[in-house]
Amino acid sequence: MAISSGSVAGPGGREGQAPAATPGSAAGHPRVGIGHPLMMGVIASVVGFSSTFTVVLQGFVAIGATPEQAASGLFAICVAMGAIGIGLTLAYRMPISIAWSTPGSVLFASTGLIAGGYSAAAGAFIGAALLVVLAGLVKPFGRLVASIPPVLANAMLAGLLLGLCLAPAKAVATEPALALPVVIVWALVARFKRLYAVPAAVLVAILVIAWSGPPLAGRIDHLWPDITFVAPTFSIATFISLAVPLFLVTMASQNIPGLAVMRVNGYLPPVRAIFVSTGLGSVVTALLGGHTLNMSAITAALCAGPEAHPDPRRRWVAVIASGSSYILLGFAATFAALLFAIAPPVLIQAAAGLALLSAFAAAMAGALENPADRDAALVTFVTAASGLSFFGIGSAFWGLVAGGLMMALGRLGR
Repeated sequence: MAISSGSVAGPGGREGQAPAATPGSAAGHPRVGIGHPLMMGVIASVVGFSSTFTVVLQGFVAIGATPEQAASGLFAICVAMGAIGIGLTLAYRMPISIAWSTPGSVLFASTGLIAGGYSAAAGAFIGAALLVVLAGLVKPFGRLVASIPPVLANAMLAGLLLGLCLAPAKAVATEPALALPVVIVWALVARFKRLYAVPAAVLVAILVIAWSGPPLAGRIDHLWPDITFVAPTFSIATFISLAVPLFLVTMASQNIPGLAVMRVNGYLPPVRAIFVSTGLGSVVTALLGGHTLNMSAITAALCAGPEAHPDPRRRWVAVIASGSSYILLGFAATFAALLFAIAPPVLIQAAAGLALLSAFAAAMAGALENPADRDAALVTFVTAASGLSFFGIGSAFWGLVAGGLMMALGRLGR
């Protein structure tokens, strides 16, 4: 899918314009009040937060964040994505959902500690954020990013996800008493309502932590969010190994699907405004320990679709509710970080792995959908999953390089 800083192709209208009511939108449907989209927005935010906050915290800690920095980062991105989503939604009267980069957190978890610690990571967050701004302002650069073969981007993401998705099985093998309840609840709830499977599993994990871990009383001296300034440092090696892959997986796995969801529901989102605002917002969150903001795909599907409201002109209310809920959920960041700190690592990894199984399946399906490019996709996948590093540059970048060369070789002479 090609993107640019101009407009997104759609059925009539102009960029930044919500679709008009159609015979299939409001007419013929029962009258729906404002309470329904408000409720759907709250559900979307609670599901989105509970499903992946463990992934976000694990990513922060993996690349060197202290518990205070991790809590500050989670608080910052919750508040920023809620505020930016509300601002864009009010400005354009369309449901523009903003989220954190879950693939970015997966990248951090697979990268591990980097030279320079979390200050260097903050510098990489800023580098990726500025690349997002550049994609919004410079049309040729946006087109260049969109020209990266989706099969390679999906294969890279699948390679990064593999280790985390193996965690539930490893947890059951090493700590069955702790991990089995989490996995069983996830499977049972997924059988009837997949949307709530991961939140239910996370809730069980929290109960297991409270039951088996040290008592929380005496450990909580404040519930007000920790806000910590992280002074960024910059290096070329960190930019290539962390900032560039973070930018690519965010664009390929979050922004482009998010735009697609909006298009499917008849909206023509303001691409330039979205990229510039989320990029600049990510610069601010990086200084507080947070990482990249981007368009949401899952939350957007809930808030921009007919489930939110039959009339597409009224669905923007759902994002006002979800954005406000995200801001409120941000104030639970310190408590979430404390749970993460006292929990058995294998249990946190199991919860994170269950949350990412659907993303892994989608990434593998996208990587292998074209038989002619499967060799290139597999080379990208195994390279990214290997964890190799050359010149201080991690496996995500080398996976794209190896897969790109394999693809070019395969197409030579066609």
